[in-house]
Amino acid sequence: MRKWILPEHIEDILPAEAGRVEALRRILLDLFATHGYQLVMPPMLEYVDSLLTGTGHDLDLRTFKLVDQLSGRMLGVRADITPQVARIDAHLMNREGVNRLCYAGSVLHTLPAGINRTREPLQIGAEIYGHGGIESDLEVQRLAVDALKLAGLSRLQLDIGHVAVFRALLRVARVDADTEAELFRAVQAKDVPALRCLVGNCSAKARDALLALPELAGGSEVLARARRILPDDGAIREALHQLRAIAGLWRDAGVQLCFDLGELRGYRYHSGMVFAIYASGCPNALALGGRYDEVGAAFGRARPATGFSLDLREVTANAPQARRARGAVLAPYLPRDEALQKSIETLRRAGKIVVVDLPGHGRARGELGCASRLVRRNGRWAVGKI
Repeated sequence: MRKWILPEHIEDILPAEAGRVEALRRILLDLFATHGYQLVMPPMLEYVDSLLTGTGHDLDLRTFKLVDQLSGRMLGVRADITPQVARIDAHLMNREGVNRLCYAGSVLHTLPAGINRTREPLQIGAEIYGHGGIESDLEVQRLAVDALKLAGLSRLQLDIGHVAVFRALLRVARVDADTEAELFRAVQAKDVPALRCLVGNCSAKARDALLALPELAGGSEVLARARRILPDDGAIREALHQLRAIAGLWRDAGVQLCFDLGELRGYRYHSGMVFAIYASGCPNALALGGRYDEVGAAFGRARPATGFSLDLREVTANAPQARRARGAVLAPYLPRDEALQKSIETLRRAGKIVVVDLPGHGRARGELGCASRLVRRNGRWAVGKI
């Protein structure tokens, strides 16, 4: 076997893409900072007991595990940074009021999330802890939209759902754990024929509501339909009330708002409103988020929480303005020329890329990617054409 072959769905990031990814990372972290989000850097490895607390079965299957040679305990390589940030809020920062945190780093998945997806996403995100109202839900949704717009993406669609609706219908239906798992898969896939088979033994009220759930997707008119079709349950009423409130607060001409009550992504992990953001021409959601109040309770300190994350690599690949590369300036190798050295320093302080042409590599000069060069004119160094 060739020693340079990487595992499937694991790739190197080469200079051109790495430069775009890193530039976007800095832009987004600066955006989060201007909104009051403080940066944290959790470790790549944690004990599995802590890493998977409160996250559900799905994240367990996506997590690489190994035995710690120092303690003999099972370690996990993080597949999601959000639970780590929840742990930091609950146990290390110990704040009573609202706490805004952000992060950026690699995660590792045992299997790719899709055919063309990497198993090593570069996850960046922002979370709010200590506030349970729709105001914080709206804040993270707007921040996620702003992040994608800042990356140069346009014609965005914000899909919003609420996992409490499905959970309430399961209580009404009184199904066992196996049937619940099958219902979840059928609703998430919008597989109505499979759903019809699964609800055959449910009460008429639960059956009709579950069959209607995949069709309850569209504009704000969907919420009025849901109120008429779904059972008169307290949790469902509250979920629809929150969605109507969000619909009334969103005012952004550049974002198409869509409500999908059959959207159950992360349903075992999330506890309330969930959302996904799509961009024109992109088949996958570029940002995912929602409320996950139950994770804080799992860490021994109940704290309401909501947030979002995105994969820097995927956003960069779909962001048109991120493809613009800065042309470098080629400088001759004259280490004793003080005027030349000052010109190089001036250009670099101004943010220009200056590459020194080291001796002996004239034939490969084209590989340096320089669009211009420093030349001497009338005794002074100036930028000229290659």
